[in-house]
Amino acid sequence: MKLFIFKSLEQLLQVCFIATSFIIVSLWMVIGIIQDWTALNIVLTSTGVAAIFFLLFSYIYSRTIIAFKRASMHLDAVRNNDYCQYSKPAFTKGKVIEFHQDLKNLSSHLQLLKSRYDQHIFLVYRLIEQLDSPIMVFDERPQLTYANTAFNELFPQPWQIFRNSSPGLLGLEYVDNNWRFKEKPRDNKWQIRHSEFIDQGKTHHLMVFVNIESALRQSQLSAWQQLIRVLGHEIRNSLTPVSALAQGLSLKAEGEREKKALDVITERCQHLEEFVSRYASITKPFHLNCQMISVTNIAQRIQRLLKDIDFEIEIKTENFWADPAFIEQVLLNVIKNADEASEPGEKIKLVFREKGNTSLIEVVDNGHGFANLDNLFVPLYSTKQNGQGIGLSFCRNIIEHHKGTIELINNTNASGVTVSISLPLPSIAS
Repeated sequence: MKLFIFKSLEQLLQVCFIATSFIIVSLWMVIGIIQDWTALNIVLTSTGVAAIFFLLFSYIYSRTIIAFKRASMHLDAVRNNDYCQYSKPAFTKGKVIEFHQDLKNLSSHLQLLKSRYDQHIFLVYRLIEQLDSPIMVFDERPQLTYANTAFNELFPQPWQIFRNSSPGLLGLEYVDNNWRFKEKPRDNKWQIRHSEFIDQGKTHHLMVFVNIESALRQSQLSAWQQLIRVLGHEIRNSLTPVSALAQGLSLKAEGEREKKALDVITERCQHLEEFVSRYASITKPFHLNCQMISVTNIAQRIQRLLKDIDFEIEIKTENFWADPAFIEQVLLNVIKNADEASEPGEKIKLVFREKGNTSLIEVVDNGHGFANLDNLFVPLYSTKQNGQGIGLSFCRNIIEHHKGTIELINNTNASGVTVSISLPLPSIAS
């Protein structure tokens, strides 16, 4: 059983001082009595001894407390992630110096760990920046602290404009333990994957936005490409011997009727081979050579190539970023489609402009519009009587290789359709 329990160092020092003072003063008074000192001398000398002992105790007490305070200052710096600030020890030798040296070693070790951690965080943020999917980082409040360049796919402005915005201001809500967009069109297009991580001792929220529509479309395109490759292979294997046999028999045929019939078979075989070859074009990979294109130059070139089509051009920007050959092919295809859909005498409008960090190209016609816009980009689907259903699908494939988008929208205030092509500027495209 412990006789004395001290809850603090200060309490221990104070009790030791009182006990020691009492013993020394008592002994001094006994000595005075033995030496036959007068009462006044005993009181004065005892008071002097007590005063000297009090001053000595005060010095020891202050030096001890200062040693702990300086160590506490060092620990406060460590607590604030400042590993380069050291406190001066109250003593130059002994356990205090050893303790301060241990604190310095701890600071150096924590500094090394923090440096490695900062490098990892830097690499993580660099990796996030390179990803094509939009990613946002929210702090514990939560407020937006970081987003990658793909943020532009969700909002037309740079993410820095939305810094410190809450998820609610960005149109997000937390329902049934999942984050989602408040707007149905966006919620149907984007899937949000949420996770948490610790940075500088605080919980942060990481949100990854996955374009479900793009993934589904890529899956559909891959399926169509596989189907077309299989069908094209089988049709060619059948057409080649039939065409060769028909040509051989045509040379040997004696009757005019038989010869014409065999020529028709040969011609239809060649036509079918060309037909298959055109469809096979959407399955071939291609490489883009993007560069800054002068809007004026490409507009003049399109006008020269489409002399028979009456359309007006409205230019509100000087340049845009794309592959000249492929984007020209897309515009020619879209303008021809608009001309075929327009009423005689109606002009087509071609507009070049910028919106935020994207270039917009719009082709507006005054035709009859479309009853079903969902199937227009499906391969082999066409609203034309003699259409082959590969034009728009091929155009979308090209635009998406540019990391852009293409949409067909029925005009609300008038008849016709607007084809809207969005292309990222170089900083976004790269």
